[in-house]
Amino acid sequence: MSLGPDDVKAIAHLARLNINEADIDNYAGSLSSILDLVAQMNTVNSDDVKPMAHPMDVSQRLRPDEVLEENQRERFQAIAPQTENGLYLVPKVIE
Repeated sequence: MSLGPDDVKAIAHLARLNINEADIDNYAGSLSSILDLVAQMNTVNSDDVKPMAHPMDVSQRLRPDEVLEENQRERFQAIAPQTENGLYLVPKVIE
C-alpha cells in the first residue's frame, strides 16, 4: 500500500501531530513500508498457531498468599471523626 502526501497529512491531523512539510515524503515512505509489512504478515497461514500471552515460554514466580498484618480496623476507626457499624461516615457531597 502506498501512501501519498495527502494521506500523511490526514494521518498527522488525526494523530494531532505537527510535522514539517519537508519530512512528509520520508513519512510517506516509512508508513508505506510498515503497511506493506503488515499486509505481508496477513498472508501467512496462522490457523495452527496457538495465541500466546508472552513470546517466551516462562511462568511467573508466585509467592504464597499469606496474611502478614493483623486487622487494625478498630485502631484506625478510633481516630476517625465519625464511624458507624464499622464504616466511615463522610459528609454528603452530591445532592
